[in-house]
Amino acid sequence: MNAFAFNTSASIQFGPGAIVRIGALAKERLGPRVLVVTDPGMIATGLVERVMSLLSEAGVEADVFSDVAADPPAAMILKAVESAVQSGATGVIGFGGGSSLDTAKLVALLAPGRETLADAFGVGNAKGPRLPMILVPTTAGTGSEVTPISIVTTGENEKMGVVSPVILPDVALLDPELTLGLPPHVTAATGIDAMVHAIEAYASKSANANPISRALAKEALALLGGAIETAVHNGSDIAARSAMLLGSMLAGQAFANSPVAAVHALAYPLGGHFHIPHGLSNALVLAHVLRFNCKTAPGAYVEIAPVAFPDLARLEGQARAEAFCDALENLSRTCGLPLRLRDAGVPEDVLPALARDAMKQTRLLPNNPRAVTEADALEIYRRAW
Repeated sequence: MNAFAFNTSASIQFGPGAIVRIGALAKERLGPRVLVVTDPGMIATGLVERVMSLLSEAGVEADVFSDVAADPPAAMILKAVESAVQSGATGVIGFGGGSSLDTAKLVALLAPGRETLADAFGVGNAKGPRLPMILVPTTAGTGSEVTPISIVTTGENEKMGVVSPVILPDVALLDPELTLGLPPHVTAATGIDAMVHAIEAYASKSANANPISRALAKEALALLGGAIETAVHNGSDIAARSAMLLGSMLAGQAFANSPVAAVHALAYPLGGHFHIPHGLSNALVLAHVLRFNCKTAPGAYVEIAPVAFPDLARLEGQARAEAFCDALENLSRTCGLPLRLRDAGVPEDVLPALARDAMKQTRLLPNNPRAVTEADALEIYRRAW
């Protein structure tokens, strides 16, 4: 067995209604003045107002930065850092989807003023110390509340990552009731995103691929595979919402330590160029990347297929791996997601540029079960188009 390291959030608190603990947790962990990092959509739901009330009741002063945008651009992150510095924040709460949580991580890291964003990019370059931090996800997809990763859009359309255990939060607070209002298309895209995390973590060729991540990935797939369609078609089902949020977190723990691969590498250019939400970007290329991998490395998919889709246990070997790809594609269909790149507004003539950009994801591509060339990436995009 190879040596490996496994890191995750120091404290995980889960349960319907868990948000009521935010005031006490902030008072205990974050100090007297908190910056809540969120987005305009969360402000519109009224949930941020509730969080502010809970903080006030606990005697914690709080300010809000609510300008988080999808695929967080570097300039926006620096604006959020400036807000934290000006408010004298002693701690940070990230509240929302993956973009809000990723932004909160970097606010906590950069607000003390000991390092710059440019210095932090890459693996292991963020050194800290950071401000104390609580992350509260309101979608079941990214698992950002338990990952040492923050993705930033730099320049026009390129994405770069800050990857370091330093940006794992002190507390991940998960309340499935916060996800009840998610629209069906967001529920579907974020849920499949979480499945991608589990699938790629399980099959990863990373030197840090490990048995803990594989066990968590299988449990995540069991939860997600059994819950996504129910949550999409009956959004008020708290059991399905709970399974999705817990599955998303377990998948996050898995890929945080056994990193993702070519699905994400090919998805990132779609988000960068066309601002397609990350979960949908993953869903659009998922089955096509897996079919490419299955030609030479079907083993991992043979093992996990019946975990996510129990009826696939009747098949064996290559047939089961290929049926797994078909089942994932059908899941997108039954959940109402676009199935083709053209359906998401991607023109055919941009596919070569997407393939070139995908090859820049040198942190991710080596983890893929099968080597991917630029020609391979272009062919995968063409099949997805």
